[in-house]
Amino acid sequence: MDVALTAEQDEIRRALRELVAEHGGARPPGDSSPRQRNGRVGGGVQVAERRDGGVGGYGDGLRAALAQRLALPGRGLPEGHGEQGGSVAELALRHEELGRILLPAPVLATGGLVAPSVARLGTDAQRAGLLPRFASGELTAALAVPGAGLAAALGLIGDTGELWSGGGRAGGVQATWQGAPGEAAGGWRLYGQAEQVLDGGTADVLLVAAHTGGFARSRTLLFLVRTDAAAVDGPAGPRPSASLTRFQQPSLDPTRPLARIELRHCEAELLGPDDAEEVSEALGATGRTVAVLVAAEAVGAAQRAVERAVAACGVEPTARVRLAEAYATVRAARSSVYYAAWRAAGTGCDEPAAAGLALAQAIEALRAASAEAVQLSAGSGVGREPDVQSYFARVAGDELLFGPAQRLRGHAADRAGVFAAGKGGSLAPAASTRVPRATVSAPAPAPAPAPAPAPAPVSAPAPAADRPQVRRPAARGEAG
Repeated sequence: MDVALTAEQDEIRRALRELVAEHGGARPPGDSSPRQRNGRVGGGVQVAERRDGGVGGYGDGLRAALAQRLALPGRGLPEGHGEQGGSVAELALRHEELGRILLPAPVLATGGLVAPSVARLGTDAQRAGLLPRFASGELTAALAVPGAGLAAALGLIGDTGELWSGGGRAGGVQATWQGAPGEAAGGWRLYGQAEQVLDGGTADVLLVAAHTGGFARSRTLLFLVRTDAAAVDGPAGPRPSASLTRFQQPSLDPTRPLARIELRHCEAELLGPDDAEEVSEALGATGRTVAVLVAAEAVGAAQRAVERAVAACGVEPTARVRLAEAYATVRAARSSVYYAAWRAAGTGCDEPAAAGLALAQAIEALRAASAEAVQLSAGSGVGREPDVQSYFARVAGDELLFGPAQRLRGHAADRAGVFAAGKGGSLAPAASTRVPRATVSAPAPAPAPAPAPAPAPVSAPAPAADRPQVRRPAARGEAG
């Protein structure tokens, strides 16, 4: 495995950095002059443009530039219908650069969470109608799962076959068919709500995981909901429909806006066939790819946090030692990320645990690097570096959405069978070292201790008459 960047990959990285810098992101390399962006001085995380009236905060100009000049939303999709194609390693390289400046555009939600599922499960008409518009940046999308179970739905902290979507009256989003079975005039209706939907407040298309079938045929399917269809015409012009309501939710990371989606008998279109097993496999495959992309963004953010801390603290020896340790942690996490990307790039080696482990290591690296950056920039004596705390907010938000590091590692260990009996890495002893139960006999009783010999009798002192008389020598001067 060769992780060195080629000349083409270096050019891609340079072009992406320059494009982001043009739209109010981080400064290009070598530019240390202060700039005024959105009323603030500094080269930190800036949102140059915001959609008026939207829930979230990303620039339409930057999103269009990413789609038109770099074709970023279409990367990773099969070629055809306007998609560009590309391996997971190439996607990881691009997302590493996006993570450096904490890009607030819905690239991950559209190109990482929704588009692969549409490409894998959708009908020919659905793929032809959605994928080209995703690739061109004309449409954005968001994945809505019940509750706060995005990590569970993607198989990052649990199996995708579990009832994370709710069942019966247990909650979640319920899907019902209106009309006779097989009737063309009928349609699907969704009822329920989903929270913590990444970029759900401004998405043009929602991909909703809903439960259907009741107790007899319980299953989870994916449905497409067009948010622009939720506007109905009234006397005063278009007005929002009561069947779909979206609310902005507080987010630990402002660059990853969240929304709550409420569905009240909302019209929906089934994505692909009515096959719960295919849905589970598609979500699992999407989860492994998204884990690599999120990990790449975390590594890029951690690398940038270390660079800014170095610039803030100068040549102070103690700070340099601490940052050297953080830098080593970031480089190790980067190697893990690109190893997972290489595994997912069709190498023929099935290792589903690699993506989860890479994400866990990248999250911990970003936490360590951002903590050092915040502490050192605040204690350097030159004032706090603008927006450096945004890197710490990113790692907190990623852990909330995609699972804490310990749960990612625990599920990866379960999938690899680390603690399963009889498998490699098991804590149980090998079969060849076990002693058969039948050959183990009870220990023989210890012999009773021999009685101690009786002590010899002590004789009484002899009478005075029988005692030998000892003559005392006469003192000097006494008569003999």
